[in-house]
Amino acid sequence: MSELSVNHLLGIKYLKEEDIQLIFETADHFKEVINRPIKKVPSLRDITIANIFFENSTRTKLSFELAQKRLSADVISFSAAQSSVKKGETLIDTVNNILAMKVDMVVMRHSHPGAAYFLSQHVKASIVNAGDGAHEHPTQALLDSYSIRERLGDVAGKKVVIVGDILHSRVALSNIFALQMQGAEVRVCGPKTLIPKYVESLGVKVESNLRQALEWCDVANMLRIQNERLDVTYFPSTREYVQQFGLTQELLNSLNKEIVIMHPGPINRGVEITSEVADGPHSVILDQVENGVAVRMAVIYLLASKIK
Repeated sequence: MSELSVNHLLGIKYLKEEDIQLIFETADHFKEVINRPIKKVPSLRDITIANIFFENSTRTKLSFELAQKRLSADVISFSAAQSSVKKGETLIDTVNNILAMKVDMVVMRHSHPGAAYFLSQHVKASIVNAGDGAHEHPTQALLDSYSIRERLGDVAGKKVVIVGDILHSRVALSNIFALQMQGAEVRVCGPKTLIPKYVESLGVKVESNLRQALEWCDVANMLRIQNERLDVTYFPSTREYVQQFGLTQELLNSLNKEIVIMHPGPINRGVEITSEVADGPHSVILDQVENGVAVRMAVIYLLASKIK
């Protein structure tokens, strides 16, 4: 397969497994590029990309901007907090105004699920979903799978547990789709109130005991509690959450095997994961950050090659 089957990256559920493999093979090449003394390639010199973030983001936005600049694209960034959106401008008007500046691709984060899909139906540009509400975050899931592949050789046949706030997490949903598509087995673990009712219909088992989940898995992906999305209290206290679902070095040491520890960031140190674990030898958290740039370069490059 030499090109993607899609013209946009709206969610993992729209991809085929061949698309994921093509993205990874392309990311392998770009990972080698970003470790050279000169970290730039002229691949997208004639492409203009707009980053439109209607929700706050530090890491994802920086990662996308860096990926775009490494490919020599022209980049414009737009933060809704300082924009005409505050004055009542609609999403389509905002984007059409940006497209009038001859933009080829839009990377968008929005608080509403389906916003990226909606946009792809109404504007003539390639759309990359950088997170839509609690729905999907496809590039995060891709870089997570890529990091597993890098550490364990392959994703197929691996056992991955996603721990924490599954209910509000777009990372969890995209990861479930991506991992299953590649032949991994997925379980989720967390307080019952933070596990969505539909999750078992996706072929995912629910594990309520963290130790049992860790004894089962090869990889543990620790999600943070999304306090900014919690409009009611889903568990009695942070202290109680830490006791039941916090990952400590002591707990890791008590397992009779080694597992890979991941976290999409930002980390609430001492809540879902201790500093000792986050900075320890089993953690691939900083690899995920580095791989994020390579994977996003691959996605942008492959989509740009389809822009006519």
